[in-house]
Amino acid sequence: MALVLISFFAPDRTGLVAAVAGRLFELGANLGDASFAVLGTGAEMSAVCDIPESLTMDDLQAHLAALPDLQDAKLAVTPFSLDPAHGPAGRVTHRVTVAGGDRPGLVARLSEVFGDFDANIVTMNAEHVPGHKGTARYIIRFAVAIPEGRANSCLATIANTAEELSQTVIFE
Repeated sequence: MALVLISFFAPDRTGLVAAVAGRLFELGANLGDASFAVLGTGAEMSAVCDIPESLTMDDLQAHLAALPDLQDAKLAVTPFSLDPAHGPAGRVTHRVTVAGGDRPGLVARLSEVFGDFDANIVTMNAEHVPGHKGTARYIIRFAVAIPEGRANSCLATIANTAEELSQTVIFE
């Protein structure tokens, strides 16, 4: 087996993940860590896969490119030379949701706070969502790895920063 990174950006379509995951299964690939997100009317996916030695990266890319759902995609299959197992900084310890009006620098300010406490952002999702009475809300969801003993201070600082920016915050 060989480790590869598969990534694509394509117009969003219902069934896109199922089509890609199904083709990988048919080819004998083992799907590892993966992420999928809708960005506007597009969608992106990245995945680490173990592929059989009999399947080259070029063949895998050709098989994926032949999927109707990926006909307009920017697709890449490259070697994955890093360790596929998460280290401590990749294990989610807390989930943080910040919501309010969109403000320039909002993601930067919140991300800086995590960095100040040596917390690693494992995943982040930010989106505009329609609010009531025609107002839009901006919601940011962070999954973070906060070092032991630093969580209370880090989360308190996130709450203070969010409040300064007229945002609400929820912790899990």
